[in-house]
Amino acid sequence: FFSIKQINPESNRGTEIYDQMTSSVVEFENVLSTSFSDANTSVRSGVKPRWERKQHQTSLSGVENGSSTRSHHRHTSSGTGDRFIPNRGAMDMELSAYALRSSESLSDTEDTTTVPNGETVPAADKDDYKSVLSSGILGLEDGAKSSSHRILSFKERAPPPKGDTVNNLKVLYSADVSSTKKKNASKLVNRQIPSAPSRILDAPDLMDDYYLNLLSWSDRNILAVALAQTVYLWDAASGEIQELCTLEGDAGTHISSVAWVQEGGAHLAVGTSLGTTQLWDVQSCKQLRSMDGHSERVGALSWNRHVLSSGGRDSIVVNHDVRIASHNIATMRSHTQEVCGLAWNTDGTTLASGANDNKLCLWDAATSATSKPRHELTDHQAAVKALAWSPHERNLLATGGGTADRCIKFWHSQTGALLNSIDTGSQVCALQWNPYEKELLSSHGFARNQLCLWKYPTMAKVKELEGHTARVLHMACYGGTVVSAAADETLRFWDIFAPPGGKAGGKRSGSDLHGGARSKKLSKTMQIR
Repeated sequence: FFSIKQINPESNRGTEIYDQMTSSVVEFENVLSTSFSDANTSVRSGVKPRWERKQHQTSLSGVENGSSTRSHHRHTSSGTGDRFIPNRGAMDMELSAYALRSSESLSDTEDTTTVPNGETVPAADKDDYKSVLSSGILGLEDGAKSSSHRILSFKERAPPPKGDTVNNLKVLYSADVSSTKKKNASKLVNRQIPSAPSRILDAPDLMDDYYLNLLSWSDRNILAVALAQTVYLWDAASGEIQELCTLEGDAGTHISSVAWVQEGGAHLAVGTSLGTTQLWDVQSCKQLRSMDGHSERVGALSWNRHVLSSGGRDSIVVNHDVRIASHNIATMRSHTQEVCGLAWNTDGTTLASGANDNKLCLWDAATSATSKPRHELTDHQAAVKALAWSPHERNLLATGGGTADRCIKFWHSQTGALLNSIDTGSQVCALQWNPYEKELLSSHGFARNQLCLWKYPTMAKVKELEGHTARVLHMACYGGTVVSAAADETLRFWDIFAPPGGKAGGKRSGSDLHGGARSKKLSKTMQIR
């Protein structure tokens, strides 16, 4: 296109020709670039690529938000940071700059170091000089700058866990779970609890009926147990077995409940399937009186000094004053199904009753036939049989529900407030408080038929006692020993409770039930009858 001649650029004419040629070449290149760009534009699709659309949207949002958006981004980035972008909010910029420059300004290869006042520091004292300099300027301890500081921080440090935080992964994937449970349980109590029963007695014909109460232990260390139509007494000190009474009648007649008088242990109340309540003198083995008031079986009994309360399948509760001829002093009607649990509190002011209508009622001691209960509590979802008043806190009542409920609930008897509830996972058949410490023992049915010891008020499980092969229907306590009666027709004695200082004073503990060393005959499984 152009003919280029040899031109002397130092002359004026040559300079003008040189400039014209240069501008012509530039214009030619622009023409070529424009032509190719127009050709490419003409064949492009009308839809912009995704990266161009996204770039366009980003530019528009940046224009609209302006400085407020930029300040917002700065705020959020300093708060949380990004995985790949260092977080300036979690960094100490001055310390980072000092850490980067210290290797250059204070090289270890130099023999001496010059300080700001002109003096020199020998190589042997260089480390001490660094430590003093960092502590004076940056406020760091010796060696802290290199071990604890990060020049680039991608996120803030995680907050320390709370003291009661549980590591679920450690619990789930622990190789030795049993040892961990034992270690945690040992922290809850300061005594050794045997896992095996100290004694086993056979109890043939023990009825498998959830609504009956067939076991009671007196303060004279005599155990009463009802087997079918007969009541037997077992002296724990001597091991002697005595037959107290036998109920006459057809095959369906049976003893439905027993309960020792509170003090003295000389009298035993016996409830029958005929609806009568009998009072027996244990010393002479004679029946003192028979009291009516129920039309069906009497499944629950509870003493309050000279007043005996009975609950029956006819859904009523009767108070009997055993001192007078007209014994029926009050008939309480609030339940709609069989009454299966009765318990007076320790000061004798409140009676708790539980029934198959899933209702718990609290009655005043001065209740008459026309009175209503102080509280009607309907939180349980199954029959309420297990009742236990706390010997440590006044007005504290523990109750247990049946198969459809499986819960242990704690109540304040004056206000009727539900204090706590825990799901045990199985039917609650009986409850027993530790007389020495704030612990609660519960017996259960399907599927494990175990006894569980709980620490109150945290309700942390201290111990599980297994051995019964059927549901554990009844429990009774004497001193530090608990006896459990189950549908497998056995009685098992457990040395669970103990006073903080050792053995219980006045009452013998489980190891001394038989007055010292056990004989070989008594150490074997015995049969009541």
